[in-house]
Amino acid sequence: MARAKFEVGEAVEMRCLHRRNDQIVLDWLAGSVTESDYRMVGVQFAVAVYANTGQAIPDRTLWCTHGSPNLLRPGTGDRTQVAQEDSVDD
Repeated sequence: MARAKFEVGEAVEMRCLHRRNDQIVLDWLAGSVTESDYRMVGVQFAVAVYANTGQAIPDRTLWCTHGSPNLLRPGTGDRTQVAQEDSVDD
């Protein structure tokens, strides 16, 4: 069964680089969907977020595909599974 796509205004959690306790960490962060099309979702955050290169994102909006394992609805999915998959690939 196909999962419903994310809609504008929906609360989500994204695994991304962000600032916590004066350090940049890769972890889950709550945000809000601000844009959505057939393939991509734009999520805006209340705190500073960063690209994979460490560059700060000025508008605090990150883009992700609808089916990405790094994008979840709050309270759903297994966050530890994504972290374990990343560590296995190293």
